Amino acid sequence: MWLLPALLLLIVPGSSVPITGPEAVRGQERGVLTVQCRYDRGWETYLKWWCRGPVLGSCKILVQTNGSVFGEKKRVSIRDHQTNRTLTVTMKELRREDTDTYWCGIERTGTDPGFRVKVTIDPVPDTPEDTTGSPTVTSQHSDGRSLLSSTRFLLLVFLEVPLLLSMLGAVLWVNRPQRGSAGRQSQPRSGDQ
Repeated sequence: MWLLPALLLLIVPGSSVPITGPEAVRGQERGVLTVQCRYDRGWETYLKWWCRGPVLGSCKILVQTNGSVFGEKKRVSIRDHQTNRTLTVTMKELRREDTDTYWCGIERTGTDPGFRVKVTIDPVPDTPEDTTGSPTVTSQHSDGRSLLSSTRFLLLVFLEVPLLLSMLGAVLWVNRPQRGSAGRQSQPRSGDQ
């Protein structure tokens, strides 16, 4: 009775893959993208690789560990952190044409196990130009949003700055010089001496 579920585990794709990672990642053109894959205990000393192509068996290996824990080729590097069983791939100087299917994999005799990662490279946003033809500079957050559209900036402009100015006005109002009625408060009276 237990034999059927055990056989299904062997047949179902991905059920016994010793390496996993993110199914999809995004990067920005001319930027850097880092992908981390994790592998099971017992695979620490095996060579690891990163390849490109829609089919695992025929993808082109871009970079692999070379017996040590590090490998690099052109714009791609790979680092095998054997102590925590993590494989880190870094792609630099990203291009739009880098959008494709990639695989984290482990080299072994027979069919190499691998995990598919869909990589999408977004274009750099165009910088709007003003009427003089010079580019308009807009500060960007790390996620690519304009500073003007950030919630923190809007809170700062519409809530925190007016609140700060109101508090400053209140402090100045309370600490203003006090004047008595017709200037007599600070002068001693003639009959009090």
